[in-house]
Amino acid sequence: MNKHVTHTEHLAIDPWVRQILRCPVTGAELVDGVGPDGQPELVSTSEVNPLAYPVRDGVPILLEAEARHAERVPSED
Repeated sequence: MNKHVTHTEHLAIDPWVRQILRCPVTGAELVDGVGPDGQPELVSTSEVNPLAYPVRDGVPILLEAEARHAERVPSED
C-alpha cells in the first residue's frame, strides 16, 4: 500500500516551486509520497491516471518512463 506523507520531511522543495510543479502527463498536482521500497516520491493527484515519480538524491525524476502507476491519492477533506 502506498503511504502518503503530509509534509515535506523527505523533499526540500521551495514553496513557490511546489505551487507550479505538476505531473507532466496529466497536469495534476503532485504530493509527497513514499513508494513501496520506502523511498520518497511525488504522486499525481489525478483521479483518472495517478502516477508516482521517483525522487533520487533529492531530485524529482518527472519522466513518464520513470513513473509507476499509483493508487489514487485520498482527498484531504
